[in-house]
Parts: sequence; structure tokens; C-alpha cells
Amino acid sequence: MQKNKIGTVALLASVSAIILAACSASETSAKLVGAKVDDYMLVDQTGMGHILKYDTITPAVVLVSHVNGDKGALAAAKTVQDLAAKHPNVVFHMINSADSDTRDTIAAEAKANGITIPILDDEYQLIGNSLGFTYAGEAVIVDPKKNFEIVYHGPADTIETALTDVVAGKAPATAEVMDIKGTKLVFADRGKEAEFAKISYSNDVVPILMAKCVDCHQPNGIAPWHMTNYQQVKTFAPMIRESIRRDRMPPFDADSHYRAFAKNENLSAEETKTLVHWIEAGAPSDIAEGGEDPLVKGVLGRPDWPLGEPDLVVDIPAYDVPAAGVVDYQIPAVKSPLTKGKWLKATTFKPGNRQGVHHILAGWLPKMPANGRGFDWEISMGGYAVGNESNLAPSNWATWVPPGGAISFQMHYTPIGKAFTDNSKIAFYFQDEAPEMMKRQVVIADPSIEIAANTARHHETAYVLFPADVQIYAAQVHAHYRGYASKLTAIYPDGKEEILLNMPHYDFNWQRDYIFKDLIDLPAGTKLVADYWYDNSANNKALQGDTTKALTNPAKKIFWGDQSFQEMLFTAVQFRWKDETPANPRDDLQAALRQTQLLTMADDNRDGKLQESELRTDSEEGASNVTSDGVAPVHQQFKANFAAIDADKDGGLSMQELGAAMEQMQRRRSR
Repeated sequence: MQKNKIGTVALLASVSAIILAACSASETSAKLVGAKVDDYMLVDQTGMGHILKYDTITPAVVLVSHVNGDKGALAAAKTVQDLAAKHPNVVFHMINSADSDTRDTIAAEAKANGITIPILDDEYQLIGNSLGFTYAGEAVIVDPKKNFEIVYHGPADTIETALTDVVAGKAPATAEVMDIKGTKLVFADRGKEAEFAKISYSNDVVPILMAKCVDCHQPNGIAPWHMTNYQQVKTFAPMIRESIRRDRMPPFDADSHYRAFAKNENLSAEETKTLVHWIEAGAPSDIAEGGEDPLVKGVLGRPDWPLGEPDLVVDIPAYDVPAAGVVDYQIPAVKSPLTKGKWLKATTFKPGNRQGVHHILAGWLPKMPANGRGFDWEISMGGYAVGNESNLAPSNWATWVPPGGAISFQMHYTPIGKAFTDNSKIAFYFQDEAPEMMKRQVVIADPSIEIAANTARHHETAYVLFPADVQIYAAQVHAHYRGYASKLTAIYPDGKEEILLNMPHYDFNWQRDYIFKDLIDLPAGTKLVADYWYDNSANNKALQGDTTKALTNPAKKIFWGDQSFQEMLFTAVQFRWKDETPANPRDDLQAALRQTQLLTMADDNRDGKLQESELRTDSEEGASNVTSDGVAPVHQQFKANFAAIDADKDGGLSMQELGAAMEQMQRRRSR
């Protein structure tokens, strides 16, 4: 969430106050050596998330306070940047806790001064305050081997010698230098511990828990423990604080800085600070002896069907999941029970086993597959992943499902150490009247991805090119264990770029549709770009969980594949063609969009052509190397016949040249 903007007059007054504070401040910095630093996740000036305790292999973590416009902070940033070049295995974070600075102003100043080191936006001032920072340019060195204890504290320009000692495994000769000069940091909540002890559990805390937590943390919910009363909350209070600071809970991973979302489950600034400060005050209760706990009254248990009684429930064919091993994707199909066409408004999935069912996708096929299996469906019926059970179209939107045919499923099972039989279900909600608008979906995917070995931030990209005006409704990001972050960016025909969805840190355990509060208009010719960053390094804790190292070894190059130990670049985007209505279907535009994906999935430099270097044809043995919407890559054939296909000999294959090559290949197949 972006900090509130302030007016010009207020800004000048704020800057003047900061300057006066810097000039007149006589307060000495607090002694910090020996203190433990709790985990956090903050977002830097580029939108990338950084987690303190993510990198446990580093010999040291250097944290430096930052304020825009402060010469000392700017010098400190350049010092830190130079040190980062000398110590590539050390983690360096600048932390900006100034209430007058925003993500945008931080990014602008960093760009203007050539600062590429991460400057983290501590927008709620929780992290800088808990660290005990007093001035801009104040630095600490944290030792991960000592449970993230501060082993050095002083001005940023004094840390090089101490850092050399820590990296060498020695204690710094001088651990604390108190003579720190710079802009005085102002923390609105510093020194208010007595006030925080008065935060009301009943009036302040319970309403937040009911609004943002209880839906999962209740009987029949998906969470492993239930917020059924005060004592339960108090018992788990330290975990709640850590989860909030780490931005692990609530599990809504989209960054609200760029776009507003419908059903945004993130905590607001006030909610975040209320919960954290209440827990730090000891999680006091204001329930009178013998009084009623409002949480007990509020938690009633989650209904089987949160959207209400369904119009139709279909059983997904049962499957016996073994206790261990790798389970191939199951693709069962059932005959559609619809005898006449229906307008589909929503679907809800009910997994038979929440631990073992990783995800479910569903779609409509025009006829029942001969072998009872089919996945290349024509109409998407939504999907399930933990945290995303229901798929509800916006007002005046619906999807037409013809009568007959088949309903097909993609089932991804994860063995849980105990064999079980899955009996999942899908519920359908229809509407009688034709909608004003028809919902479509396109998948931005790249089955040619190659994740480099032992690389912490490997980047891959793909896009789609809209041939006509569209309105974007929602997007879902999908990767596997190595997915770290993702962005969805619109590049308009005039070259202007706008970030629509930013996921600073992707969590494989939570996958959901992120629904935009307002429809996003994109004109014809817009490129919608999906950027992904992958962590294929020893720091990735998801890989550390594999004791055999056979499936998730960071020393291996990783390719596209269905299994979680392989990888995907897969962003599903829900949209509408702006001029499409039930009376004016635009299947022609949908077909044109799909046709261009042959190029856009691999056009990494986005120049509208495929260079030979972009036609990556390596693949891991056993990997399907096929996109999840059934599009089989033909890049191998393009690469093998590159010179012949490149008719104009400009070193790139245009859409026209690719189309001609595809026609020729189809004629050969028909013969």
C-alpha cells in the first residue's frame, strides 16, 4: 500500500522540520549490538520483495537506514553499493522508514543517483522502529549464524573493516560507534508502549481477525489451527506477529501499490500496526471475568458451499493417491449433464483432501474423449488452488456453456505420506438471462523456459499481443517451487509502460485470481507482458525440503514441466473484447490472439520477430515441454529450418513467415 501523498506546503514544512531536526538533534543513537533482528519482508524501489531470513547462507546482512534528500544517506547508499561489489555473498538492504517518502519518490531518487542497491520501503515504519534506528545513514551488521544478532552498529562509512572481520568469522574489533550524524528519523509510534497496552482485544483486534483471518482459521476452514477464542489467539500471537511482518499472512500476495483489487485481503496500514503493537504489548485481554468472548460468538464454522446452494454439483472421478512418489497429472473427463446451454456465472471446487490436492482445473469439451481423458478444452470453467476455491464472474458477465459434450479436469496431486482416495467435486452456478458482457481467458506462457543452475534470480518473460481493444478483469500467476516474483506489465502502442499486477514474492502454496477493482482498458496493439524471476539456489527453502536432492537439486538446469520440481511461466488473464456481446461474438479475435502466441511466447526482446537465439530447444528428459492450454511448441522445427523460413533474410522470423511455415507443415502432415 502506497503512503499517502502530502501537499506541496506540507512537504516543504516536513522537509524543513527534518533539516532543523538534523541540525539541532543531540540525541545519541541507541546501543543496538546484541539485539536480535526479527524477520520481515519489504519491497524495494523496483517492486521486488526482500526477506531478511530468506538468505541463510550469507555470512552477513548489512542494514542501513535511508531518507530521501539526505546527503549522508545518499553517500551511505553509494558506500553500500561499493561494498556489495566487493562482497557478492553478503546481503545489503537500505531501509527507508521516512513517512514523507513513497515507493515512487524512492525509485526516482535512486534512478537519478545511479543507486541499484535495494532500498526497501518501510511504509508502516515497523521495521526501522523495531531495529532501533535513530538517524539516516545508520548501519548494522547482522550475523545469521548467531540467530540474526546485531554484531556491529555505527555510521555506514565505518562498516567496511567490521564487515571484513565478520565475513572472516571474527568479531569486529570495535562493535559499536555511537557518533552518528544525519537526518533524525521520526517514528510516529516510538515511545507509545503504554498506549499500545490499551489496545482493546474486543473492540480493536477481534474485528480485524473476523474480517481478514477467521474465514480460513475456523472449523471447516483450510488453516491448521482455529481462531475460536482469545486463548487460541494469544497462544499463536508470536506466530501471528511474525507472519504479518513477513507478509506471509493474510495470503494475498499482490502488491496494492500499483492497482486496487476487489476483495483485497491484505491488512491495511492501521490493521497491521494495531495487531503488531497489540501483540508486542503482550496481547492483553479486556474480557471481564465471566464475560463473553466476541470471537467465540463470531466463529460459526465455514459452510460447505460459500456461494450458497449450487445449481449443479458434479463428482470428479475418484483417484487413489499413493503415500509417496511422483503422481502424473490426471486428466479425467465426465459426460456433461447439461441437456441445454447455460450461462455460467460461477464455480466452486470442493477438494476431497486439502493437503493432497494441489490444484484442479476444469473446462468444457465439445465431445467426450474416446479414452475418457482430455485437456485441450474450448471453455474454461475455472480452477482451484489453496486459497482460491471459487470463480465468480463480475456483474453483467457470464460464460456460455453449450449442451452436451464433456467436462474435463486437470488434477494435480501431491503425496502427503499417507495414501488416500480423492473424491473432489465441482459446483456450478448459472443465470437464466444473457449477460451484457462475455468473459474470455488467455494464458501467457513460455514452454521454452530454461532456469539456470545455482541462480538466485533467473529471469524469464513472455507476452500476448491484443489485436483489438480489451478490458482486463483479473489475473492469476502460476509457477512452481522455484518461482520467486512476478510482474504483469502493459506496454501500450506508444511505448508507455504500466504495471498492472506485481507479486513481490510468489508463494507456491497460495494461488488465486487477483481481481482488479476496476476494469483496465487496453487498446489494440498493447503487449501484455509476464515477467518471472526464479530462485534455483541453495537459499530456496522449498528445495532444501527434498532430502534426496534428486528432484529439487539447485545444481541442475530446470525446464518447463507439469511436476512441481519442474517449472512453469503461466499467467492466466481474464478479459473481454470491448465490442463483444452475446449478439456479437468475437471468436475471430480470440483465434487471432491465439495465432500470435506462437511468436509472443518466445519473443524475449519483444521486437515482433524470433531470432535464432530465442528458439531454445533444450529440454529435460521426460518433460512435456507443452503449454498447459494444449499448445505444442514447434520451435524445434523452426530452429532446424531457420534459414529457409527467414524469407527476407533479416535474421528474424516474422509472424507472416511463421504463418507460412505452419501452413507448409500442415500440408505435409495432410499428405
